[in-house]
Amino acid sequence: MFKALIGQSPNFEAMLRSAKMVAGTDVTVLITGETGTGKELLANALQSHSPRTKQPYITLNCAALPEALVESELFGHRRGSFTGAVANQTGRLMAADGGTLFMDEVDSLPLPIQAKLLRFLETGEIQPVGDTQPIHVDVRVIAATNTHLDEKISQGEFRKDLYYRLNVVPLKIPPLRERKGDIPVLLSHFMGYFAISHKLPGSTLTKAALNRLLDYPWPGNVRELRNVCERLCILLAGRVIEEGNLPHEIMSRLESQKNPLRNGFSLPEGGIELEKLEIDLILQALDRTKGNRSRSARLLGISRDTLLYRMQKHGLR
Repeated sequence: MFKALIGQSPNFEAMLRSAKMVAGTDVTVLITGETGTGKELLANALQSHSPRTKQPYITLNCAALPEALVESELFGHRRGSFTGAVANQTGRLMAADGGTLFMDEVDSLPLPIQAKLLRFLETGEIQPVGDTQPIHVDVRVIAATNTHLDEKISQGEFRKDLYYRLNVVPLKIPPLRERKGDIPVLLSHFMGYFAISHKLPGSTLTKAALNRLLDYPWPGNVRELRNVCERLCILLAGRVIEEGNLPHEIMSRLESQKNPLRNGFSLPEGGIELEKLEIDLILQALDRTKGNRSRSARLLGISRDTLLYRMQKHGLR
């Protein structure tokens, strides 16, 4: 399964080496990375190379569940414990007994459920809704998030003690823009894969088209690149793909980067006070995202570290 994680860049290979070392243990792992980087693929690889590979592997997308159902879905419930509970339900943790539970978007768990999850991680015990006695289960937990949990903690949205319990071994998948050298490898892999899977003649990229794809920041990461490859393989089967054949959204983004004035920004005749403008834009971004620094950085088109540096420089909190 680690073969599905394609890349040769130093930061990506370092992450994979760590993943392979912890795969054969029962240690709790926290996978972080932007949307589309391959967190679920990494979790699947950890499970397939673990001693629990033949045991149950249960997945739970914490953000996809209504808040009222999260506790029942995770811990189970007994018949009659609440309106609509017409039968006993086995929760995901009990279903994963002996195996692994992968909790994607773990930051979406409500605070009361976070406390119950913490108790399970500390004791190995769960208590289904409506039950009076705890039940011991043996489950390895792999969690994933695309947010910075330290920010969630500072905003009171995530428990610090739960973070420490989940973050025993952190694995951070770098975004595609930080592993540009992997783009040609990924393009070659996906173009070949989709040509075979759709039974179509293969396509090739000109050097100019490849250079444009190398310049593109890939906000959707590997998932976006994969989708672009599938589109090109189907619509341009057997052809040499030129720069002009690339999707409009890619070319439009590249042109905006090259010509920032097209985004609507122009220098007033009387000039500006750059420092005041920077402070104002930072404050606007923080206000729009309710203080989320990672999202604010994305709105401003800079890295989170750059945003933190500029906030510190201007005395902003």
